[in-house]
Amino acid sequence: METRRSLAKDQTDEGGLPALLAKMAEELTQLFDTKLSLLKVELKEEIDTYIHGGVMILIGAVIVAVGFALLNVAIAFLVARLFDAFDLSQPVRYALGFILTAAIYLIAGAIMIVVSKNRLAKQSLVPKRTMAELERDKEWLQKEI
Repeated sequence: METRRSLAKDQTDEGGLPALLAKMAEELTQLFDTKLSLLKVELKEEIDTYIHGGVMILIGAVIVAVGFALLNVAIAFLVARLFDAFDLSQPVRYALGFILTAAIYLIAGAIMIVVSKNRLAKQSLVPKRTMAELERDKEWLQKEI
């Protein structure tokens, strides 16, 4: 008789099945909150990486552009000197030198753009760690239910 009373008292202290379901729902909410926090952190890391990389690329591009402009002018004048043997006026030789130099750089730039675009296309934006955690949670829930 005493055992029944202590068992009944334990069930009323715990609240029975509704209390267990409420506790399980609370724990599931905490689990999903944790997973959502992980997702946020992972996405923030990815975004920060892309922003940092983008800023560094922009700074490098400005520096390269200045150097490129100076080099381009020097090469164009050098190419213009190649046309000294032809009976062309000086402005025409300079124009040909700049046109040929620009064409070479345009081709090289187009190749670099295509290569960079292909590399970025291969990057995965899916948060791998979060997806793995969610997959494990899904398997765990399926086993539990």
